Amino acid sequence: MKTTIIAFCLLCATAAFAQNGPILSNTPAPVVMSEHPQHATEHAMAQETSLLSGLSPYTYAKGEVPLAELGSLPYETPLGDVARAYRKEHSEAPKATIVLDK
Repeated sequence: MKTTIIAFCLLCATAAFAQNGPILSNTPAPVVMSEHPQHATEHAMAQETSLLSGLSPYTYAKGEVPLAELGSLPYETPLGDVARAYRKEHSEAPKATIVLDK
């Protein structure tokens, strides 16, 4: 018990001394932004380049794709039906016949 109280007092004293010292000065320092004189002037743009290189496995195309070519999404059982099936399975499961009370 003594060691706990001493450790607590030491922790509180350390926290009190830590708040005392000035870490940052409170004198204001204005922010100086560097100048960019060509920021708003007109100039020629660079040549267009493709993000997809010739070795890239990604391709794109324009046009319409028939719906039959896209395939169909796999059927997923709704979560409510899954919960009902688990509840029914749980109610039909065999129950314990011996109950131990102490």
